[in-house]
Amino acid sequence: MWGDMMAYMGSYGWGHMRFGGLMMVLFWGALLALAVLLVRRLTRDRDEALSQQRPTALDLLQERYARGEIDQQEYKQRRRDLRH
Repeated sequence: MWGDMMAYMGSYGWGHMRFGGLMMVLFWGALLALAVLLVRRLTRDRDEALSQQRPTALDLLQERYARGEIDQQEYKQRRRDLRH
C-alpha cells in the first residue's frame, strides 16, 4: 500500500504543489491590484468633480466686474496681473 501511494505521488511530483502556490499568489495579487485601481479611480473622479466646481480667479474677477463691484480700469489691470 505504501509503495502504491509513493508511486502515485511520484507520478505527479512536487511541481503541482508549486504551481498551486503560484496560482494562489497570482490570484491574490490580481485581486489586490483590482482593489487599488478601483480606489484610485473613485478618488480621481471625486477630485476632478471638485476641481470643475471651483471657479478660477479670472472667473471671480469677471463676476465682480459684471456685478459692478469694480470698474473697467481695475478689471483690466487685475486681468493683466492674473495672466502674467
